Amino acid sequence: MPDRRKHRGPHPQDRQLFSQPCHHLLQNATSDLSWLLSRGYAAASSLKLVGDRYRLTARQRLAVSRCACSAQAVARRGEHQLSVDDLVNEELWIDGYNVITSIEAALAGGVLLQARDGCIRDMASMHGNYRKVTETIPAIDLIGQQLADWNLAACRWLFDAPVSNSGRLKKIIQDRAAQRHWQWTVELVADPDPILCSTEAIVASADSQIIDAAPRWLNLARLVIETRINDAWIVDLSTEGSTDPVG
Repeated sequence: MPDRRKHRGPHPQDRQLFSQPCHHLLQNATSDLSWLLSRGYAAASSLKLVGDRYRLTARQRLAVSRCACSAQAVARRGEHQLSVDDLVNEELWIDGYNVITSIEAALAGGVLLQARDGCIRDMASMHGNYRKVTETIPAIDLIGQQLADWNLAACRWLFDAPVSNSGRLKKIIQDRAAQRHWQWTVELVADPDPILCSTEAIVASADSQIIDAAPRWLNLARLVIETRINDAWIVDLSTEGSTDPVG
């Protein structure tokens, strides 16, 4: 069935799955999974154990898996994360789909997750296909406005060439940048991940694999959301919930 969505908004069940009464369960599940990961337990089996204990749905398990990480990962990511003050005259390389889908989701009222490492992650899943939505151009504009406030030397966007419609998105971003006089480079590459993991430039991403390897990274999506989207729906799974027993 073709994807006809016009928004990057919430799943029909998200209001129930991520409602306030569910927060302490999701927070505790994230804490438990992080505890297991910190001690070297396998991610897949640990997620099943935790998900079964808290009787989580598949979508809730996905959320917990995106927010949990080991104490070692939290420490490493924190050590290599940069602040806005570190950006002057630097080159920023943007993990295109990772950043733009989070901003689109925030604008559309989709659920966002604050993870243990401080990143804000969305629940979007493209499966090899990207579709422009109502929020695409507004998301590009918000990112551009944020970047324009910083004295960057250059900005380079990287997108996955195998993802369908990447070429169209590249042109949209290039046209928007030209209209606003933003000095951006937009590239399609076979796989941005190894490039972003190895570059000495500052990397903007919330992808766990990338920020575990990048020498320097920026929490760009969170900065844009917190600064420019006041009504974003953020579920905080970065802390442990109440000690209420599992029902």
